[in-house]
Amino acid sequence: MRLLILLFLSLSIQAYGQLKQLPLKVSDNHRFLVYSDGSPFFYLGDTAWELFHRLNHDDAEYYLQKRKEQGYTVIQAVVLAEIDGLNTPNGQGNKPLIDNDPTKPNEAYFKDVDWVIQKAAEKGLFIGLLPTWGDKLFKSTWGMGPEIFNEKNAAIYGEYIGKRYKDQWNIIWILGGDRNPRNESDIAVWNAMAEGVAKGVGGYDKGLMTYHPQPHQNGGSSTWFHREPWLDFNMHQTGHCYENNRHEKITWDYNLTPTKPTLDGEPLYEEHPLCFNLKEHGVSNADNVRKLAYWQVFAGAAGHTYGCHAVWQMYDEGREPVNSPQHTWKESLELTGGRQMGYVRKLMESRPMLERIPDQSMVLGENDPMEGYYISANRSSKGTFAFVYTPFGRVLNLNTTSLKGASLNVSWFNPRTGEMTTAVKMEKQPEMAFMPPSKGEGMDWVLVLDAVG
Repeated sequence: MRLLILLFLSLSIQAYGQLKQLPLKVSDNHRFLVYSDGSPFFYLGDTAWELFHRLNHDDAEYYLQKRKEQGYTVIQAVVLAEIDGLNTPNGQGNKPLIDNDPTKPNEAYFKDVDWVIQKAAEKGLFIGLLPTWGDKLFKSTWGMGPEIFNEKNAAIYGEYIGKRYKDQWNIIWILGGDRNPRNESDIAVWNAMAEGVAKGVGGYDKGLMTYHPQPHQNGGSSTWFHREPWLDFNMHQTGHCYENNRHEKITWDYNLTPTKPTLDGEPLYEEHPLCFNLKEHGVSNADNVRKLAYWQVFAGAAGHTYGCHAVWQMYDEGREPVNSPQHTWKESLELTGGRQMGYVRKLMESRPMLERIPDQSMVLGENDPMEGYYISANRSSKGTFAFVYTPFGRVLNLNTTSLKGASLNVSWFNPRTGEMTTAVKMEKQPEMAFMPPSKGEGMDWVLVLDAVG
């Protein structure tokens, strides 16, 4: 068994070092993202919103290398950043705009952005590039602004930044930035910026684009932009309270027409004050963020984004903290949950990823997500394998009729360590019960069923 575990981990680590340098597109079945050659891509993102703004080159390279080693594939970062990104210079001493005018970009600042994007490309990482944080359109009750965008200059700025990076293979365009449109005027501004980006890169098919919203009742970006030609895949922000039904947001998008990939671009951050109330609720932990990842991916998401409260703001000594970060950003790169996100990708890439479909009909018995014990099932559309996630190591009572063959190879994947147990062959029955290796709080497991032959 030890040999199989080491082999599994070794192959996964090798895969991290062999990331392709090809642009992305939507898969033929419109459920996933793939490289331009059609091979599967798992979106494993990190919210490094202040990367361009707060880190100098040495720190930026340190950050990128660490996340590459941990298996991340996408780094989400903002050009016009949230924390006074227009008036406080970046790590090299440059501001992004002249006179805070979106039609007058500062070349020195954008060369710094170029440097980070190129460094990410060298490491095989995609940049989820936000042209601006949403507070530059409207501040609402939070955000520093200033509010500088209108429909006309948004189009000009979008075209500028699109043209600047039109030949850069590792860009995923993310509009929005923590804002839901309030009205038709806001929608028009975001559409204008999106059209500008599309024009700059040379057409809708030349740039992969989405929208990062605030939490919303049902859909995320799909609420306002699902049918827009520039929106290639949907994105959610599900917020910073711990709730057990966040996968329902993915299901909402999964069932929309036309079919588009969907994922959570900002779930609960690790070590974030729960519901912004540190005194009463404390901070989130690795178990919290891990459960959300598996629930959402198994619900049909094309990937998942992790976030750490200290990392998004690149908190360090001497900087004013936002909402009580527990460590510096460098210390937080080693947090347990952040390292465990790479195991999600390992598991997804261990089987034909483009065949994955959610299938809750496999789960028998009571399964109320609000109780926190929700069991989530994901299987091959061809009936060759299934993944079933149990957050507390509960016995799994399953309907296995969707799987082929007369017998199954049964193994268990440990989301906390990335280890896979040796498979045991079992005769397949229409209904079967499976006991995880351990149970209790924090003892989550993924049952892996492979149809023999």
